[in-house]
Amino acid sequence: MTFGFGQLIAHAAKTRHLAAGTIIGSGTVSNKQDSLWGSSVEHGGVGYCCLAELSMYEAIESKQQTPFMTDGDVVRIEMFDETGESIFGTIENSVKVI
Repeated sequence: MTFGFGQLIAHAAKTRHLAAGTIIGSGTVSNKQDSLWGSSVEHGGVGYCCLAELSMYEAIESKQQTPFMTDGDVVRIEMFDETGESIFGTIENSVKVI
């Protein structure tokens, strides 16, 4: 992210009232490693937040290989703190095409 959440909130608060419970979203946030922004894992990147972003970087590198999700795929989300402890547990669901 170019700006941290504190900066995003401060900027939003300059032009509007932010009540308790206001949600501030950032959109997709890529991982950065050293000077690399959005490189594939194969080329030194350390991850992505969505398949569309990953697909875009693979297209730039002329090596599209990651398919979009299909019926039956499993999506699992976890987040850990600095000590490796789970922050909110695991959220896991299966994709169901209707």
